[in-house]
Amino acid sequence: MAVERAGVPAFEAIDSHDELIAWSCTYAREARREWGLDVRLDLVEWTVSTRARRRAAAVKRPEIADATVGEPVDWERIPDSDGRPLPCTISLTWAAFEAFTQSEWESTLRHELLHVEQFQRDGTTDHGATFKRRARAVETDVHCRTFATPQWLFRCGDCGQEVARRYRDCAFVTEYDQYRSECCAAPLTRIEPE
Repeated sequence: MAVERAGVPAFEAIDSHDELIAWSCTYAREARREWGLDVRLDLVEWTVSTRARRRAAAVKRPEIADATVGEPVDWERIPDSDGRPLPCTISLTWAAFEAFTQSEWESTLRHELLHVEQFQRDGTTDHGATFKRRARAVETDVHCRTFATPQWLFRCGDCGQEVARRYRDCAFVTEYDQYRSECCAAPLTRIEPE
């Protein structure tokens, strides 16, 4: 799908947060039509994060008490909603945009639009079975590819499979020797990527 609108740069020419938001909003409108996404984009705000390192984007939304995926929420009963879904925000990660191809970025946006679709219908969202089915239908992934280098990698001591990544110091990093891999039940080895 080609994003073509006056004032919206080509994907490879984006060099500011405003341009990334403009391009992403334009793609979201086109994706809504092409993929049959049931989202109200007038209730979505857009931001860009330069701090996020592990997520390509995220939907920030208010918590709705007792909301459950698969059970449509009655927005008339939700305070401050005036019968419409409450606004939510799609936060785009600049580092992911810089690392991703256009098709990866489009897939990321479709993923986030699925979260908006769930939130606007059910008042909450998750990566459960319903999300996975819908993700397959719109040809997106449940998880994006890693685009940031972790400070530490942890591998299974037997088979060498990567079992964890950590981006900052935490109890797991200092006490990793107390854990075992799920694949082989072996001790973990810690590696500091170059």
